Amino acid sequence: MADKKIAIIGGGNLGSAIAEGLLKSGFSKPGSITVTKRNIATLAALSEKGVHVESDNAKAISQSDVVVVALKPYNVKEVLSELRASFDAKKQILISVVTGVLLDDLEKITLPGLPIFRAMPNTAIAIQESITCICGRNVTAEQTAFVKEMFDQLGITVSIDEKLMDAATVLGACGIAYALRFIRANIQGGIEIGFDAATANLIAAQTVKGAAELLIKGNRHPEAEIDKVTTPKGCTIAGLNEMEHQGFSSSLIKGITASYDKIVKG
Repeated sequence: MADKKIAIIGGGNLGSAIAEGLLKSGFSKPGSITVTKRNIATLAALSEKGVHVESDNAKAISQSDVVVVALKPYNVKEVLSELRASFDAKKQILISVVTGVLLDDLEKITLPGLPIFRAMPNTAIAIQESITCICGRNVTAEQTAFVKEMFDQLGITVSIDEKLMDAATVLGACGIAYALRFIRANIQGGIEIGFDAATANLIAAQTVKGAAELLIKGNRHPEAEIDKVTTPKGCTIAGLNEMEHQGFSSSLIKGITASYDKIVKG
C-alpha cells in the first residue's frame, strides 16, 4: 500500500500537522497529499511545499486511496453524509481522528463495508512525537499495517479495542496537559529555589523528556528507575515522600478518572 494518495478532510491544526509529519518523515510525497479546507488561503505553507489544497471535499476524496477525516465532531455527520457517493469501499480506507465518533457511526454515515479506522493522536503529532491509538472495522491485516506505519511516522502507534478509545483520549491526549502541568509546577519550584524562569523551564522539560526516554527505550517500569535515584536518607526520597503525603499520586489518579467520567457521562 505504499505511495497511496492521501486526502485529509479538514486542514485545521491537526489535519495540517498530519500532513507536515508525513512530509517531514518522507512517508508521502507532496503531490500524493491533498488537504481540504473552506478557506484554502490558510494552507499556503503546505501549498508552497507541493501539497494539493482543495475546497472541494468530494473531488479530494474521489481522487484518493486513503481519506483522513480531521473535522470537528459536530461537523462529521453533516459533511460526510453529503460525500457518500465519493467513497469506494473496494478501493479506499477511511481514517477518523475525530474524538467521540464511533466506528458504527462512521460506517452508517458513509458506506457499509468501507474499511474504517479510528485514530487518537495527541498534540505532539506536530513534532512527530505523538502516541496514537488505533482500532478498525472491515479492515485487512495489510490495511492495518499501513495505518500503523503511517502514524508511526508521527510518533508511536498502539492498537487497542474501540471500547478503550475514551480511556486513550484521557491518558494520551489529555495526558499532554497533565504532563505540562507537572512540568509547570517543577518550574515554579525551581524558581523558588533559585533559578531564573528560562533556566528552570529548560531543566524541568529536559528532565521529564529524559525520564520518559528511560522508560520507552529501556522498556522499564518507573519504579525501577526511581530506585536508582533514591538513596537511604537522601534528598530524593524525602521529596517523594512529602509529595505523597500531600496527595500527589492520588490527585493525579483522581484527575484522570474525573476526565474519563466527563467523557463517558458528559
